[in-house]
Amino acid sequence: MDADPAFVDTNLLVYASRNKSPFHPNATASLLRARDDGPPLWISRQVVREYLAAVSRPQPSEPALSIAEASADVERFLADFNVAEDGPEVTRTLLQLLAQYPSGGRQVHDVNIVATMLAHGITRLLTFNEADFRRFDSVLAIAVP
Repeated sequence: MDADPAFVDTNLLVYASRNKSPFHPNATASLLRARDDGPPLWISRQVVREYLAAVSRPQPSEPALSIAEASADVERFLADFNVAEDGPEVTRTLLQLLAQYPSGGRQVHDVNIVATMLAHGITRLLTFNEADFRRFDSVLAIAVP
């Protein structure tokens, strides 16, 4: 399974960039290990937006990153990861998944990540939020750092 391409969830990128996060060491090690394994790592434009939103607001243990700092991180992500574009196939898959796994509100964002992955043939997800994606375990392999 480690040879399969993997999709990197936003939380992994956030924790890897936030040195004071208790998840920082695991997030950083997980990303390095995944890169060393060799299969392609993927993100989406949604992940980029979620990252910018998350790191540009202060956290209890760390101040917000400036937009310039966060944008520099995004430029690095775009160079380091493949980008799964959102298009008509993602929307079709999203609607199919919503019919199969009824969701609403913020959960739609997670369903869209799954739709993006499946539309691009990616079935391995690297995330700290296993509980958010457990309902998709019949179509995804979830790897928790």
